[in-house]
Amino acid sequence: MSDTASTEVKRSSFLVGRPLLYFTSCFVSLGCFLFGFDQGVMSALIPNPWFKDFFDQPSSTEIGTMVSVLEIGALISSLAVGRIGDILGRKRTIFWGAVIFVIGGALQTFCPTYNVMIAGRVVAGLGVGMLSTIVPVYQSEISPAHDRGRLACIEFTGNIIGYASSVWIDYACSYIESDYSWRLPLLMQCVMGGILAIGATVIPESPRWLLDHNHDEEGMIVLANFYGGGDPRNDMARSEFRDIKETVIQMHAEGERSYAEMFRRYKTRLFIAMSSQAFAQLNGINVISYYCPLVFEQAGWVGRDAILMTGFNGLIYVASTILPWYVIDSWGRRPILLSGAIIMCISLSAIAYFIKIDVSYTPTFVVGLVIIYNAAFGYSWGPVPWLLPSEVLPLSVRARGASLSTAVNWLTNWYIGISTPILQERIGFWLYIILALSCAVSAVVVAMFYPETKGLALEDMDDLFGDQSVAPTPRGAESQSLFDAGERDSEANVTGAANQLGAAEPPDDEQILKYLQEQSRRTDLSAIFDRLRGVQQQQQSTDNSDGPASPDERSSLLAHDRSK
Repeated sequence: MSDTASTEVKRSSFLVGRPLLYFTSCFVSLGCFLFGFDQGVMSALIPNPWFKDFFDQPSSTEIGTMVSVLEIGALISSLAVGRIGDILGRKRTIFWGAVIFVIGGALQTFCPTYNVMIAGRVVAGLGVGMLSTIVPVYQSEISPAHDRGRLACIEFTGNIIGYASSVWIDYACSYIESDYSWRLPLLMQCVMGGILAIGATVIPESPRWLLDHNHDEEGMIVLANFYGGGDPRNDMARSEFRDIKETVIQMHAEGERSYAEMFRRYKTRLFIAMSSQAFAQLNGINVISYYCPLVFEQAGWVGRDAILMTGFNGLIYVASTILPWYVIDSWGRRPILLSGAIIMCISLSAIAYFIKIDVSYTPTFVVGLVIIYNAAFGYSWGPVPWLLPSEVLPLSVRARGASLSTAVNWLTNWYIGISTPILQERIGFWLYIILALSCAVSAVVVAMFYPETKGLALEDMDDLFGDQSVAPTPRGAESQSLFDAGERDSEANVTGAANQLGAAEPPDDEQILKYLQEQSRRTDLSAIFDRLRGVQQQQQSTDNSDGPASPDERSSLLAHDRSK
């Protein structure tokens, strides 16, 4: 590509490199925003008198069922989405997760009975389970090693912004003297889900998924946009392509990726992924998140004041999630988890003590301790367990392993949701002692079993865990392009080092050009944009030429694609 063409590309493409990476990461964090919003919206609706009257003063068991039944749907979909994400791709799975969530939100918003509300919660849970599994996988697969922790923490901040936003929306709507006081907050989750569904149609697909499915040309273009300033000839982008493709080729040589093989070979990685997600719930966060107003009422705050205290708690919770943006890739994962577990253990123990003694200053101290607890969780056991599964698991089982770890999260989440109001009634302050013990156990597990993963590329985790592949490097035909498949099949029997080295080479300009032309012919909307922008003539002149496209023609078409 000529220097002039290269300069033109950089000028015509704004969203490449870090702007594209951060925009995409922040946008898909809407999936986590929806989960956080749903947590907060239900917690603040529980003390709403209009909500209680509409559902005929529900018992603690009915409230627990209403809150926790979302986890049943999420558990089901999180187990299935590993396979779905491998088949459909990451972005289409995000799209359908958002659509299903909107349907569930609509059922909740317009529910005429308790049973319809339960059905809406289950459907919304199906969407949340899909999003909470696939978004972290997508996030890890588009992120460079030195920024992966930060981007995962930004994703979690989106979750907590959703939680805090819903509480303040509930508080504002609590002044409405009708059923709209609880229906409007539920409607807001439909709006946000719709925005995510629309945006999921235009975000780039995961380059690792593309290369895993032999979409090499599209994968090269995505990598160029993320790492090469939009230039497919960029050395960094091509090096990233080779690293990923070599891992994919090796993975394919090992054969079918079954759950049995995953448990046999990657048991240490799965233990880290699943235990981190379990402790994230067993350490007590959803006792606070789902039932924060009830916790404050138990401590002495009543009615709307309990929601107001929950709102202030949410703001500090959001602020606490910003700290790991700047330290997770320098301090590392282990120190953050260990320090967070210790602070949470102390806070929960103190909460139990002040609820037990029940004196005049108990409400004030409990609010302060809940805020400290949430801040400790927000910078440690909040973001890191969503990062670790997608980080430590290899590409061959990443979606399936992440689905299992997320299923563990939802299973423990369901248990916490359904048991908390009952345990608060029956054992009182002892509930917080149990949660404090869980925090202590989690610190021991991290110290003994979790290795440090900061700064490592996803393809380097094999060396860290010592379970790297021993399969021979397959032949070049293994990584064939979407085009020229017939020509490459004829060369499949060629042996030697040259063929092995070529297996992971990025597609050349001719292959990328064919891919772009095929996409223009295949997509009517793209062809309309081409005509409006004067590109159709370039493609026609290239198609009608007797020989291969000239460098200038290739550069022009590549520049057009990156500027779209």
